[in-house]
Amino acid sequence: MLAGCNPEKNSGEEADLLPNWYYAGGKEGTTTVTSSLAYEQPTVPVADGGKHAQFMNGEALFEKKFNSGATGTRSGLGPVYVRSSCLHCHPGYGHGKSVEQGTYQTDYVGNGTLLVVFDKADEAYVPWVAGMPQLHAVAPFKAPLDEQQITVDWLTVSTCAASGNVMAFPDGEPFELRYPVVNMPTSAIYGYEQLLAAGAKGIDNYEVRLENTIGIYGTGLTDAIPDDSITAQWAREEQAYNKGYLKHWKSAWFENGEWQPGGKYKSTAVNSDGKEYVRRYTYAMSRGPLQDAAGANAIWNITNVTRSDRTAHYLDLSGKYYAEIASKDPDVQAGWDNYIDRLISANSDYARFKTGNAEQDIYAYLTDKNLPAEMTDQEYEDFMVWHRGMAVPAVRNVHDENVKRGRELFTQIGCAECHRPSWTTGQDPVHDPAGFFREGDGKLPRYQNQLIWPYTDFVQHKLCMEKDIRTGWCRTTPLWGRGLHKKVTGDQYEARMHDTRARNVIEAIMWHGYSEESDALQSVKNFYKLVKEDRDALVAFINAI
Repeated sequence: MLAGCNPEKNSGEEADLLPNWYYAGGKEGTTTVTSSLAYEQPTVPVADGGKHAQFMNGEALFEKKFNSGATGTRSGLGPVYVRSSCLHCHPGYGHGKSVEQGTYQTDYVGNGTLLVVFDKADEAYVPWVAGMPQLHAVAPFKAPLDEQQITVDWLTVSTCAASGNVMAFPDGEPFELRYPVVNMPTSAIYGYEQLLAAGAKGIDNYEVRLENTIGIYGTGLTDAIPDDSITAQWAREEQAYNKGYLKHWKSAWFENGEWQPGGKYKSTAVNSDGKEYVRRYTYAMSRGPLQDAAGANAIWNITNVTRSDRTAHYLDLSGKYYAEIASKDPDVQAGWDNYIDRLISANSDYARFKTGNAEQDIYAYLTDKNLPAEMTDQEYEDFMVWHRGMAVPAVRNVHDENVKRGRELFTQIGCAECHRPSWTTGQDPVHDPAGFFREGDGKLPRYQNQLIWPYTDFVQHKLCMEKDIRTGWCRTTPLWGRGLHKKVTGDQYEARMHDTRARNVIEAIMWHGYSEESDALQSVKNFYKLVKEDRDALVAFINAI
């Protein structure tokens, strides 16, 4: 399998005939494996750099469940957590599956959607749950949100601006646009009455939406793109906005070729270096670089397993609401001695949380910023070797005339304006706000001077959809490898877009043109006018890349 990961193994005339866009992750980051294992292959620097054992150890940390034990492999789960393993949200290492009608359970591998709870007035995350709300707890603690009471309904719209509000193409082929509505009663919110008493707004002031997880493969390659290449793209799109080609522009971040206050990411981790970095990860472009984003963050806050550079628990954005409610909960107090005794037996440092005053001790434990590390440094290093070391599947059917025609149309109708096809990596210096990884330490695989094809501009745009993403601003999602989603995950749908609302490429494209205010409206109008043969060709290309 490793031999199949290296595109250089293609030799002779076959390799000479492959176009550069076949190598989605560049010559060092592309795998020729396109089976159900396509998303979990190592890159050339992993395979040829003596890091395969670490890669496999990191893979196990991703795949296997963490447990609430005080010692041993993958221990330290909780006290509250989002999922017990990364694989739960990333089946097959890719995007999560689409949520079924009428339910929202997350105790199985596949449901990669996270709940987003925000204030209607200012669209800010609510302070009484985490940005990624926890749905599970280790006894005696209770989950901040009870997922058993949360349901999702799928509704459809009857209008689409790009099609003149006709839900069919000119040749009569119909399409349907659906979107999710999350139902969360107040009884699902832990300590709701206490939250109100503490000054929180009532449930009618909030919205609850879904956000699906993104694929993990190839993130090491996008981390290797130079910062100034991304800011140059921002400058180009600022000019496009000024000329009227874009309807929306986040001028609060970037204006007249200069970054504005708040435009760069600054880590808020306890051990952060305090420096600013160019944003590039998450739908909200809230994270960057990779060593303080995506999986590096999730392996901590999804499981609440502490490590040497993350020595606090991930609870809520206020840092106090959950701790105050849980510390006063008689059930939690009753089970506190058994819970803390188990931790003390593994590490005597926990003894400071057993003074005889249960309420005080529970609050102190939940809010402490210097807890013992539950994940070893070696485990975290292995995890990041794996995380930064996953290849991107090679493009399929590159010699198919239909796919080549679709590639031409992708640019002609304007898709490539936001889904920028290619980037070139730079020297790939190591950036880690926590200082765990340092330049020159040789711990991580690196990708220098690679031509890669992620199909994203690393810019946020607005599509103005029904029940849209929080704030409406969404980073252009990389398209590479997405055509293999169903094969890799077993999902019944392709689960495209931020909340899996699009069941296939056609629906994803038409959602881009749902509103007259969408940045992509003209491109979708162009797509709508295509004859069916050309529409099918564009779909074939998008599924091939």
